[in-house]
Amino acid sequence: MNDAIDFWKLIAGTAIFIIGMQFLETALKQIAGRRFKLFLKKHTTSKPKAIAAGAIVTAVLQSSSIVNIMVLAFVGAGVIQMHSALALMLGSNLGTTLTSWIIATLGFKLDIESFALPITGIAGLVMAFTQKESQSRQWLQFALGFGFLFLGLDFMKTGMEASVQNFNLQGYMHYPLIIFLLIGAVITGLIQASSATVALVLSALYANAITLEAGAAVVLGSEIGTTAKLLLAAQGEIADKKRVALGNFLFNVSTSLLVLLFLNPLLNFITGTLAFQNNLMALALFQTLVNIIGIILFYPFLNVFGNYLQQRFSGSQHETFYIQKTDPSEPDLAIPALKKEIELFLHLVSHFIRESFELKANDNKIHPKPIGFDSKPLSKHYEYLKQIHGDILQFYARLLGSTNEESTTLMLNQLISAVRNGMYAAKSINDARADILQLMNSSNEIKYGFFEETKKATDQFLNSMEATEIMPEDKLSADLLELYGSISADYATVTGQLYKDNKYSALRDIEISTLINFNRELFTAFKSYLVAIKDFRLPMEEAEKFRELPGFIR
Repeated sequence: MNDAIDFWKLIAGTAIFIIGMQFLETALKQIAGRRFKLFLKKHTTSKPKAIAAGAIVTAVLQSSSIVNIMVLAFVGAGVIQMHSALALMLGSNLGTTLTSWIIATLGFKLDIESFALPITGIAGLVMAFTQKESQSRQWLQFALGFGFLFLGLDFMKTGMEASVQNFNLQGYMHYPLIIFLLIGAVITGLIQASSATVALVLSALYANAITLEAGAAVVLGSEIGTTAKLLLAAQGEIADKKRVALGNFLFNVSTSLLVLLFLNPLLNFITGTLAFQNNLMALALFQTLVNIIGIILFYPFLNVFGNYLQQRFSGSQHETFYIQKTDPSEPDLAIPALKKEIELFLHLVSHFIRESFELKANDNKIHPKPIGFDSKPLSKHYEYLKQIHGDILQFYARLLGSTNEESTTLMLNQLISAVRNGMYAAKSINDARADILQLMNSSNEIKYGFFEETKKATDQFLNSMEATEIMPEDKLSADLLELYGSISADYATVTGQLYKDNKYSALRDIEISTLINFNRELFTAFKSYLVAIKDFRLPMEEAEKFRELPGFIR
C-alpha cells in the first residue's frame, strides 16, 4: 500500500509542478506579455541580440515553448526574418536552464514546505475572492504558481526517495544511454514540460536512484521532446512557421545526439576539470553547456541554415491558390487570378458562417480547400481567412501599382471592397461565437428557440446568396436589393420583439441584452456578406445603386 502511495505522490508532484509552471506562464503573459513581445521584436536586428533576447525572456517566463510559439507568430506575420527566429530559439533553449539552476541550488537544500505551503495557501484563498480580470489576481496567480512549483518539487523529492527505498533502480543502469535519451524525449513529449522532466531527474539524482550519466542522457532527451509542442503548433499553418519549427527540431536533435557521443568526456570535464562534485549542480551545468554548444555549433551557419529551411515546404497547404504564383506586374494575368482568389475567399467565408451554426454545406460547385482543412477546428478556419485576407491585400497593393488606367483602378477597388466586407462578415460571426455556443447549448427553451430561428434564417440567407453564383446579371441586382430590404426588415422586427414581445419577458435583462447584441452581430454579418457579393458580382454602375440605401455599409 505504501509503495502505491509513494508512486502516486511522485506522479502528483509532477502534475502539481506542471500546473505551477502553467500558472507562472499564464500570469507573466498577462502581466507583461506585450512588453515581452515588444522586447523580442526590438532585439532581432542582429543574431547576438536575438540570442540574448531569447535567453532573457525565456529565463523570466520559464518556458521555452511559450517564447518559441511567440516566435512562430512573429514569423507568420512577417515581423522577423528566418535567421533571427532561429537565433531567438537558440537563446530560448539556453534561457530555460535557469529553472534547473534554481532547483539544484535551492530546491533540495531548503525546507520547502515551510515557505511553499503558506504561499500556496494564502495566494489560493485570496485569489478565490478576487475579480478575474484584476491585476492583483494575476500577481496572485503568479504567487500560486510559484508555490505549486516548489510544492510539486517537494512531492517529487519525497516520492522519489521512498520509491528508491522500495524499488532498486540500479539494475536498470546497464542499459545503453540512448535508452535513457529516448525515455527523456517521450516523457517530455507527453507532459510538454522539459523543466518537469529535469526536476524528476534531479529528484532521482538526489535520491541516488540513477547515475549522473543516465540523468544527463534523460536531459538530452528532454531537449528533443520539448520540440513536440512547437511542431504541433506549426501544423496546418503557413510554410514559414513549419520551417521555424523544423529548424528548432533539427537544432535540438543534432546537438543532443552529438553531445551523447561525447557524454562521458563532457561529464568528466564538469566533475573533474571544473570540480563540480555535487551531482545536482553538475547536471544543471551540463544542461547549460549543452545549449551553449548548440549556439556555438549553429551560430556561424544561421544564414545558410535559414536559406536551407526556406526551400523546405511549398506552402501550398495554407497559402493562396491562385495569386501566389501570379506576377502582379502583369495585370492581364493577375486580375483573373485575383477574381478567382476572391471568389474562393467569399466561399470560405460562407463556409465559416455555416460551420459556426453547424449547418450542412450547400455547395453549388466544387471549391478547392487546403489539405486537412475540414478536420481543423473553427478557430483555425478563422485564422486562415485572416491570413488569406492579408495575402489578397498585399497582392492588390502590388497590382494597383502596376496599372495607370482609371477604370482598372476603380474595378480593383470594388473587388477589394468585396474582400474587406467578406472579412468583416466573418469577424462579426467570430465575435458572436460565444453567444452562439451559449444559445446552442442552453437549457432555456426561449433562448434555444431563438437560436433555432436564427439558425434557420442563416441557412435561408446563405442559400439565397449561394444561388447568386448561377444567377444572370440583370436579375442579380434586383434580387440583392430585395434581399437587402428583407434582412433589414427582419432585423427591425426581431429587435422590436426583443424589446416588447411578452414571449421574452421571462428572460432576465442581461439575457435579453445578449440576444439583442447577438442579433445585431448577425445582421452586420448578413449585410457585410451581401455587400461583398454585390461588389464582387455586379458591375460598378449597378453596385452604386446600393449606396443610396438607408443603413448601407461600405
